[in-house]
Amino acid sequence: MADVTLRKVIKRYDDVEAVRGIDLDIADHEFVVLVGPSGCGKSTTLRMIAGLEDITDGDIMIGGDVVNDVPPKDRDIAMVFQNYALYPHMTVAENMSFGLRLKRYPKAEIKTRIDEAARMLDIVELVDRKPKQLSGGQRQRVAMGRAIVRNPKVFLFDEPLSNLDAKLRVQMRIEIKKVHQKVRTTTVYVTHDQVEAMTLADRVVVMNHGRIEQIGTPNDLYHNPATRFVAGFIGSPAMNFVPCRLEDAAGKLHIRLTDRLAFPLPPNRAARYQGVPRNEKLLLGIRPEHITEAKAHPEPGIEAFEVVLDVTEPMGMETLIYFTLEGAQICGRVNPNAGAHDGGPLRLAVDLNNMHLLNEVTGVVL
Repeated sequence: MADVTLRKVIKRYDDVEAVRGIDLDIADHEFVVLVGPSGCGKSTTLRMIAGLEDITDGDIMIGGDVVNDVPPKDRDIAMVFQNYALYPHMTVAENMSFGLRLKRYPKAEIKTRIDEAARMLDIVELVDRKPKQLSGGQRQRVAMGRAIVRNPKVFLFDEPLSNLDAKLRVQMRIEIKKVHQKVRTTTVYVTHDQVEAMTLADRVVVMNHGRIEQIGTPNDLYHNPATRFVAGFIGSPAMNFVPCRLEDAAGKLHIRLTDRLAFPLPPNRAARYQGVPRNEKLLLGIRPEHITEAKAHPEPGIEAFEVVLDVTEPMGMETLIYFTLEGAQICGRVNPNAGAHDGGPLRLAVDLNNMHLLNEVTGVVL
C-alpha cells in the first residue's frame, strides 16, 4: 500500500502541452477518480503514474519514492485497461496468474491468490474458460482479478467500463466499489463519465485543458463547485445558467433575470453577495432539482413564477421539463402528476437557498 504524489507534473508532445504543471496528493488506501472531457489530460496523467509515458518535467512519487526513471514493471502497480488486454489462448486462471508466473512465485501461492480473487469477483466457475467464452463483464472481472492477485501498491484503472452496455456498467461500478472496500488498495481511476466519478470516488479530480479545475469529495463538487466548468460538468442533467444582475429594491437585494422577473434573495445569500458590484455581468446557476412545481405554502427562499414549457420528458418517478429564459434553455424536475405537458403553462418555484452566482466573464463561482 502507498500514497501517490504528483508535483508540478508537465507533459508536452512537441508544442502541445497535454498536462500543465499539476499537483496532486493521493493518500494511502484512497480511491481517487480523474474525470473530465476528452483531451483534458486525465489518461496521460494515469499513464505517467504507470510509467507508460515519460514526464517532461516535475516529479511523481509512489510510497514516498520518486519513480520518474523507474520502469513500469518495477513500480509495483497494476493497471486495468479499457480493452481488457487478455491473452486469448490462455484460460482465466492462466491470464490471472501470468504476472506471478513471470516472477516465479510458488505454485501453491499462485493458486491461493487466484482462488481468493475468483471468489471475490464471483468468477470461480470461469477459471478454466478462455476469454472468447466470456461476456464483456466477465472479461473485465478477469482483468481486475489479474490486477488483484499481484497485491500491488497502487491500482490504476483506465476507463475500464467504457466498452460495456449501460446496465452492465452499473453492475460493474458496484463490483469495483465492493472490491475496494475489501482490498483497500490505493486506486487511481480515469473516466469521462461523471456518474462513475461521483459513485466510486472518495475524492474526484476534475480536469480541463491539462489542468486541475477542482479537487473534492463528490458532495463538495456537486454542492460547492468552484467554476462554471465544474458546475456544468458534475451533475446530470447539468446545472442551468441564466444571465442575471443584482439590484437593490425596497431595502432588499434582488436578482433580476428578465425585465418582468426578479426575486428577492434569502438573507444568507443576500449577505454573501452584498459586495458584488451591481453592474457586474453575472450568471445564476441553479440545478434542475431546485426548479420544481410551485407548492401552496412555499418555504423561505423559494420563489414562484409562471412559464410556458417547450418540452417535457416523463422519466417515471419524475418528469424533466424544459423552458426558455432570456435565450437560455432551462431544465427542471417536477412530479409526474404536476400537469406538465409540451407547450403548456406551469407554475414553478425556484429554490434560491441553493443558488450559485458566477462571474460571466471568468466563470468563477462567487
